[in-house]
Amino acid sequence: MQAPIRIQVNGEAKDWRGGATVADLLRELDIKAERVAVELNLEILDRAMFGQRSLKDGDRVEILSFIGGGSF
Repeated sequence: MQAPIRIQVNGEAKDWRGGATVADLLRELDIKAERVAVELNLEILDRAMFGQRSLKDGDRVEILSFIGGGSF
């Protein structure tokens, strides 16, 4: 088991488990990956990378939800 890390998620500091991926974070927060965009350290991640990108101490994660609606 890896040592805990400290990350920021949507501006809130969180202690998280070391070695977790972005996909793990979303799953543990009960967020459906197909309904969000994730910005990691000011870079928008390709959804295909969620399971490959490990979180590191000090990472800043912004989870952006899509909101539908309106008409043209």
